[in-house]
Amino acid sequence: MTLRREAFLGHVQERGEYDTPEEAERAARVVLALLGAHLVGDVRAQLAACLPEEFALILLNPLQSAEPLSPERFVRATAAWIEGATEQTAAWDVGAVLSTAADAAGEGLLSQILLQLPAGYDLLFGRPQPT
Repeated sequence: MTLRREAFLGHVQERGEYDTPEEAERAARVVLALLGAHLVGDVRAQLAACLPEEFALILLNPLQSAEPLSPERFVRATAAWIEGATEQTAAWDVGAVLSTAADAAGEGLLSQILLQLPAGYDLLFGRPQPT
């Protein structure tokens, strides 16, 4: 089921403890653009179908990435794209957005998403997997 824009941003804002919806939207745009570069095919399309349209379009038209980023580099890339962000605040941004996306996707799709990503992304999505 697709989340409405207000509901999606509300969850991100709550989890990220942002003062304004605009801060939540900024984080969502950057994180989803970076994530979209790491997902391919049906998995990316299925996740996009779970997101509000404007965020689905961001996921489907991602920033370019020459190689899959490790979770640490993903957080650093997020920090580089958000003005004034540090690695610590970017980790918070990533967690707020990806945990909301994980809820929208559901466990089955999230498992498929994690198969396309380097090890350790389960923690960024707030869903630690057993080792």
